[in-house]
Amino acid sequence: MEGGCFTTSESACTATSRKGPQREKKPYRGIRMRKWGKWVAEIREPNKRSRIWLGSYSTPMAAARAYDTAVFYLRGPSARLNFPEFLVAEDELHDMSAASIRKKATEVGARVDALETGLIGSQFNSCKKSSNKKPDLNQKPNPESSDED
Repeated sequence: MEGGCFTTSESACTATSRKGPQREKKPYRGIRMRKWGKWVAEIREPNKRSRIWLGSYSTPMAAARAYDTAVFYLRGPSARLNFPEFLVAEDELHDMSAASIRKKATEVGARVDALETGLIGSQFNSCKKSSNKKPDLNQKPNPESSDED
């Protein structure tokens, strides 16, 4: 029969071809990668159709940590986390609104992203280096004193 029944292997083949090339499996729960390489995190609010936007990050670990923070405050200690070993339970969130959860999650994600990409260390080093020698911008350049050592 033409166009009738398909075997399971044919239907599986047509199902994958409709979706396009297979993507890599997501490394962590609650995150996805944008086309341009940024990692984003978001979570659904319980018993609602709305989502809480948790931010856009350079590394998947930062996005996953932001997700972990939000899911912990939404679902409690029984939540399935990406990094249960990094959970800090001493920091309680009294206001359980979406805005307060978003704020806390983005703080954690931004901190992890800065550590992962090396921004904190490089900013510290660049400030340390620049404080040693500041050029006098009012002085005319002297051809004998070059920047080359």
